[in-house]
Amino acid sequence: MHERTQAPWWRSKGGIALTGFALVAAFYILREHYAHALGALPYLLLLACPLIHLFLHHGGAASGERPDAPAGR
Repeated sequence: MHERTQAPWWRSKGGIALTGFALVAAFYILREHYAHALGALPYLLLLACPLIHLFLHHGGAASGERPDAPAGR
């Protein structure tokens, strides 16, 4: 028998409605607070740097082994 998989939440009617509402809300918030959002942008970029650093190093070889080292060593 085939297993029936559930569709992702964003493909459901509620997910589409929520996404549309969030886009409209974001448009109006950014439109009304455009000057505030642009003034905070440099600080948001600086705050994003440590997060980017952590996420980019998460998938690296954290165990200290070199990926090209022979398996017997």
